Amino acid sequence: MLLPIDWVKDYVEIDLDSRELAERLTMTGSNAEEVIILRGDVSNVVVGKILSLEAHPNADKLLVSKVDVGEEIVQIVTGADNVAPGQLIPVALHGAKLPGGVTIKRGKLRGVESQGMMCSGEELELKDSDYPGAEVDGILILKEDYPLGMDIKEALELGGDVIDFEITSNRPDCLSVVGMAREIAVTTGKTWYMPEITVAPGTGSIEDELEVTVEDANLCPRYLARVVKDIKIEPSPRWLRRRLAAAGVRPINNIVDITNYVMLELGQPMHAFDLDKVEGRKIIVRPARPGETLITLDEKPRALTTDMLVIADENKPIALAGVMGGANSEITDETRQIVFESALFNGASVRSTSKALGLRSESSSRFEKGLDINMAYTAVERAVQLVQELGAGTVVEGRLDVLGASTQSRMLTIRWNQINQLLGLNLAAEQMAGILTDLGLEVSVEGEMMTAVIPTYRNDIEGMADLAEEVARIYGYDRIPLTLMEGSAAKGARTENQKLISRIKNELTGMGMYEAVTYSFTSPNVYQSIGITDASDYPAAVRIANPLGEDQSIMRTTILPQILEVLSHNYNRRIESCSVFEINPVFLPKALPLTELPDEVLTLAMGEYGSNADFYALKGKIEALASLLGLDNQLTFQAARHSALHPGRTAEVLLDGKAIGVLGQIHPKTAENYETDAKAVLAELNLQALLDQAETGRQYQPLPRYPAVTRDLAFIVEKKVLAAQILKVIQKGGGSILEDVSLFDIYEGSQIPEGCKSMAYALSYRASDRTLKDDEVNKAHQKIVALLESELGARLR
Repeated sequence: MLLPIDWVKDYVEIDLDSRELAERLTMTGSNAEEVIILRGDVSNVVVGKILSLEAHPNADKLLVSKVDVGEEIVQIVTGADNVAPGQLIPVALHGAKLPGGVTIKRGKLRGVESQGMMCSGEELELKDSDYPGAEVDGILILKEDYPLGMDIKEALELGGDVIDFEITSNRPDCLSVVGMAREIAVTTGKTWYMPEITVAPGTGSIEDELEVTVEDANLCPRYLARVVKDIKIEPSPRWLRRRLAAAGVRPINNIVDITNYVMLELGQPMHAFDLDKVEGRKIIVRPARPGETLITLDEKPRALTTDMLVIADENKPIALAGVMGGANSEITDETRQIVFESALFNGASVRSTSKALGLRSESSSRFEKGLDINMAYTAVERAVQLVQELGAGTVVEGRLDVLGASTQSRMLTIRWNQINQLLGLNLAAEQMAGILTDLGLEVSVEGEMMTAVIPTYRNDIEGMADLAEEVARIYGYDRIPLTLMEGSAAKGARTENQKLISRIKNELTGMGMYEAVTYSFTSPNVYQSIGITDASDYPAAVRIANPLGEDQSIMRTTILPQILEVLSHNYNRRIESCSVFEINPVFLPKALPLTELPDEVLTLAMGEYGSNADFYALKGKIEALASLLGLDNQLTFQAARHSALHPGRTAEVLLDGKAIGVLGQIHPKTAENYETDAKAVLAELNLQALLDQAETGRQYQPLPRYPAVTRDLAFIVEKKVLAAQILKVIQKGGGSILEDVSLFDIYEGSQIPEGCKSMAYALSYRASDRTLKDDEVNKAHQKIVALLESELGARLR
């Protein structure tokens, strides 16, 4: 926000230079980004009076003039043809600086000395809004009778300082001259004043001129309107144009300038409608209707939606509420009757409309931050006061005020010493109350309690911490003593599951895999990509209420599609091998539509392709994880089918007989869907189930003192019998003396019956307290053989 210092001085006394003031305000929370010196690039340019003009002796198109600049009379050679004796003009003397880094020096033109230069408005970078006639071709002719030798910046009121502030979004009350005057007063210990607003009685009655209806008070808590007749559209006076320009707003005409002036002065956006263009003389604040459009003041057509608030007449929208007016009701040179609008619109609604249309304005940037409901009244009265002062029209008596919310201030009661405890200070309650009172709050203290009446322009003050912030910034952050932090800090630590997950990641990366992280949002079409062709068979999934697009419209129920995308991405970029895993939740709804949050099941997905990638390699990695978690003997595999995996090369992973995942080679059709020829292998496990049963405790065992007895065992079983089943039976029969079992041979051939296979195991027996005898080993060995025969139908070879 640009704050002209000359303007704010109308409301508060300032005895600091602009740079010091900017530093002081920055320390109290109003961050000053830059101090701008207006026309700082113009110097030694004064008011001069042309005394005489004579023809140049050596040039037909040049004139030699005598110019009185106050303390002396100088000779200037000029080529201008719009000058005459007696005129007042800007004169750049020897050594003068002009915009663009131009320096004027005395010299000779065609043999005649010239001691300066007459200036045009263009050379001083002036516009007609700065001074009437500044844009004419030729020397700028001054119309007022200024003292000769007077600095041109002082004469034309071009100078002054402007401070550029970065106002935080919670302080819209500071987006105004009076708001910053209040901050300056509190910071410097001065008194500030609101502009004195007095409106002379008008003519007629506004009820005879206009009707206002607000359909939804939540979207428009207050709407005020005043009518002015006999409008005279003309340029604003120079003082008003100068203030607007210094604040960064382009002057347009007196009526539009008044609305902008009030917005800058009081922080309340306003708008003016041409009353003759308001059909039915009715203003209706309502949501836009389907199919409506509006050409805004920037001459761009806007397609409106039903969630946009508009100002309408009987038949059509005439403005976007809080954003921008419509071209169909704008002020023109032919305007003779106007309606001043001053309203409070819902900030979220304004923000939504502004964002949807890509249309930001000074008005919308204020409304979306939340404004003072009472300032709407003050602003419309200020506007009609300026109309009367400028003689711009005849004010109609009365105003229409549609009020749908309270205008009362809020009360906040706290224990005042909490502020000291929070800030580390020891201020008296009276000192705190004084600071808050200077900020416009009404404060009373009774014992330990402090009650503050919060003005309606301070919507940001909601609790004790906000009051403490106000006290701290005005008291001075630099005055708060440095202290060590008090209290106890809790030591952070990972949960057991987090530790296990970290160990699992380390184990997988140690086996050459890379961790991947993919989006939890996905498309319903991924189910078709992994072989589920019938949409009715798609798993139930949580649909996103406001998705970024159809490709991210549901919460994933499996991670396999994302792992396949990673593998495909690498394969199609000629990466020879790729091995990745991801540990993240999948989201399984308990019922649809949702009545409670879905189950978030922590899942491990793995995928790899390349020369070292095959079914058994990935199976080995899963078994290594089982060993890491102490589940060596509880994890088994059995043949299964899965839509994304190759039939006959797919296994179901079971934990204590319960399915917790799947493992297999990619189905050719799935590979085609993901544009890869690689024979990738995939796995997906319910990691939470593994973590829930993990046994990570380790017990120390000393080195064996007694020898082991080894025996080999070969037998024939049906092909459908799994190695894991055999292992369990052997361990069961071997008892406590069976130390180790390892499979060292599987054979299928002419000597083995059809449908069977031969399996050979090496068994190691050992006792920790003695040397085993043959009869002990034989007994255990025979028990194993008997169990294999009875439970699995095995026959010794």
